Amino acid sequence: MLIFYFTVAAKIIIFMSIINVWFFRFNKPTPWRGGDSKSMKEEFETYRLSPTIMYIIGTIKVSLAVMLLISIWIKDLSTPAAGAMGIFMLGAIAMHFKADDPSIKSFPALILFILSVGIVAGEVVLADL
Repeated sequence: MLIFYFTVAAKIIIFMSIINVWFFRFNKPTPWRGGDSKSMKEEFETYRLSPTIMYIIGTIKVSLAVMLLISIWIKDLSTPAAGAMGIFMLGAIAMHFKADDPSIKSFPALILFILSVGIVAGEVVLADL
């Protein structure tokens, strides 16, 4: 039962984090932004990615976060959404390295990656119960 509560908590944490970053802090500086960026647009410029790519990635991440939240009730969404989110978090970590950021700047992405992997692993264990 503990695994179930972990996966639910991880889904909620990922959902809230992604919504926070892409809606509430989109145009605000944070200590985690790549380079010296003060907004999401500047951060994607630091990574040499276009605004179009920024909106595509944002749409996908928000969609995956919503899928994770819905997967609390519709279990079949859990593994694909968490797996895809994990891949996007690896991409975020790679972009920080590409920008020569200090490792600490990729910490939030690392945490969300670990939570995503934990969800996938937890769902495998829960399926065997």
